[in-house]
Amino acid sequence: MTRKRLGFFTRLLDDATPKERYRLATEQIRHAERYGFDSAWIAQHHFHEQEGGLPSPLLFLAHVAAHTESIRLGTAIITLPMENPLRVAEDAAVLDLLANGRLEIGFGSGGTPTSFLPFGLTFEERGAAFADHLHVIQSAWRGDSLVHPDNHLYPPAPQLAQRIWIATFSVEGAVRAAQAGHGLMLSRTQPRPAGQPDLTLDEIQNPIVDAYLDALPAGIAPRILASRTAFVADSDEYALKVATPGLTKQAQQHQRAGYTVTGDTVTDYRRQFDAHIGSPETVLRSLKADSILTRATDISFQVHSVEPSHRGTLRSIELIAEHIAPHIL
Repeated sequence: MTRKRLGFFTRLLDDATPKERYRLATEQIRHAERYGFDSAWIAQHHFHEQEGGLPSPLLFLAHVAAHTESIRLGTAIITLPMENPLRVAEDAAVLDLLANGRLEIGFGSGGTPTSFLPFGLTFEERGAAFADHLHVIQSAWRGDSLVHPDNHLYPPAPQLAQRIWIATFSVEGAVRAAQAGHGLMLSRTQPRPAGQPDLTLDEIQNPIVDAYLDALPAGIAPRILASRTAFVADSDEYALKVATPGLTKQAQQHQRAGYTVTGDTVTDYRRQFDAHIGSPETVLRSLKADSILTRATDISFQVHSVEPSHRGTLRSIELIAEHIAPHIL
């Protein structure tokens, strides 16, 4: 059986200035590489620094590529409707050369609704824009002529067409990704359907995986990336203490957005937001109850929304590599 690949994910949310956020995230990725992680993933967010600290993921990954050697570098995600697709295709092509072929490129249509407006879009228009932009990028990477017969992507990057990942919450999105031969990206948490607050995350995501595998063309190997929140510390008590402010803030945000949150303790929040928090033994036991992880080809861990210190993030990386990964990969 092929070994699953281990990833580290960051939204660059350290409590620091933008420059320091970028420095700390770079060091966290380098630390993950030292501890044997296969991949590092970063997210794109525009304007709202409390949701994510990076509007320019490919630019940042070019910097990270210069400070790493072997770890694969991925976007999870680029919010494609807001981008000029030809510029994305060109920048990704250059980055993949600079990174010696280490780029993985994840796309999604989501984002904060108000963030679309400065880009000349409404939130409701994002689906059509996503499809159009993805078509342009794939055409460019295939080497098709671009409007005029003299125009072709340079540098050429046909290899990137095999490294596209699509983020989705839905069965329909999984089917589209599979039919195109793309990888499937699963979220660390998802809102529960109305009237079903006790559904587990794997109960929500297994039908998405089923649909993806059923629709995948013959001869195309599945690529399924499961992102999960995991903050691992040397004791349960310390981990829960660190997690309390971040998960409490997440609960308050969910309530303001109209979602139901039950209970008022970090233990309540940990269950509802699918966060694996505690000592290595506690986190491993929690992760083993998640059936998605047995089906995924790739697993990426993030500390969000726990938001520990930089030192706590580095320690969590170490404990995942030493005590978690050997039992789930």
